[in-house]
Amino acid sequence: MNQEIYLRAKNIGLDLPTYTQEQRTIKASVGVLLQAAFQPPKRMMRTTLEGINFDLSPGDRLAIMGRNGAGKSTLLKVLVGAYPPTRGTLEVSGARQALLNLALGFNPEATLVENILLRGIAMGLKAKQANAIVDEVLGFAELKEKSGDRLRTLSSGQRMRLGFALATAVQHEILIMDEWIGTGDAGFVQKAQERIQSRVESAQIVVLASHNFTLMENVCNKAILLEGGSIVAAGKVSEVLAQFKELLVAPSNSPQQG
Repeated sequence: MNQEIYLRAKNIGLDLPTYTQEQRTIKASVGVLLQAAFQPPKRMMRTTLEGINFDLSPGDRLAIMGRNGAGKSTLLKVLVGAYPPTRGTLEVSGARQALLNLALGFNPEATLVENILLRGIAMGLKAKQANAIVDEVLGFAELKEKSGDRLRTLSSGQRMRLGFALATAVQHEILIMDEWIGTGDAGFVQKAQERIQSRVESAQIVVLASHNFTLMENVCNKAILLEGGSIVAAGKVSEVLAQFKELLVAPSNSPQQG
């Protein structure tokens, strides 16, 4: 019996802690300033997402639009499981693949092979499966000759190639992405974009946060527009994009959330 694949956000809200320190004026006495220096910051909860709803099924490609600080990155982190919702529920059926921070989770003191095995298992692969992708990951990243080197010896570009090759080594039903890769040498970018295109076409559900209007129109069939951590528009990509363009010329009063 085939598994039903879906990604459903039901009235999701997220509160995250922030830390504030009492501000002192420049005229304050030395004693007061010293007291402030050793005073612990106050912990406060801030609402970063509220009332997020959507229902995605096989064939859906969702574009998440919004100005900087609207909550796009935060929502992606909820969708990949990095942040559990404070309110509401996230229902997921199917394996998720995240193309967000490609360097996250690497150990700089471990070798490339060790990092692939550790990250592969952290991604949900069994030890045998992780071991099976080592050669392919190193080959795609063009780093076979450095397989036994420690990760810290790599350049930032080489680390990016390794992270991308590992994150895309296995096809998943649900693909969650933050932008489209566009950094690195031209040869690698070309084959990386070809692999992303292949993964997007093969995935059953895709969620893409981007500032590239053409990309969102070409890839996605649904869209939501975030402002201040809430959905202010949802529907067809062309319709939501028109509202986003109107929002871009309006002054922003929302807090920075990512």
